[in-house]
Amino acid sequence: MRGSQRRYNVNSSVKPKVPLKLLLDTTYLLPVVGVDVEDIHNTLKALQRLFHRRKIQLYCTPFNLMELLAKLLKTAYDEERVLIGLESMRKHFTVTHPTVKGYVKALKLRKEGLRDFIDLLLYTTAVTRQLRFLTRDEDLKNFLKSRGENVECLLSERELERLVNTL
Repeated sequence: MRGSQRRYNVNSSVKPKVPLKLLLDTTYLLPVVGVDVEDIHNTLKALQRLFHRRKIQLYCTPFNLMELLAKLLKTAYDEERVLIGLESMRKHFTVTHPTVKGYVKALKLRKEGLRDFIDLLLYTTAVTRQLRFLTRDEDLKNFLKSRGENVECLLSERELERLVNTL
């Protein structure tokens, strides 16, 4: 066998477990840099448990970072806390983005009426990169459903907290 290639017995009933690939809405990144978010403690604990058990792989986009920085500009942020938080994100998150078709889909959906373009970019990233998208944004979910869009990639906080016991 060459290099790090491995052979797997295709007849084996034991399948390697793949962690859940999870794109986080910016709401869940704000506490990382010291911004308080209401009613988020249980969700952050669930994310922490799943991450430490290696059951999830965390993703973010440059759009999350742009939104995060814009929100920080409106606060009296602690520079040291922001540095620590951003370094932690750099270390533990995979940065991704939509495919070209995802960008075009986000533009189309924006024209159809949803004003939050960042959320649309995050949604189309999840769809085009086969990720789950953790969000508490019911307006986004309702808008997408009303347009006949696939919302299976969306993951609610309640669903995430249930996963702690099943993954």
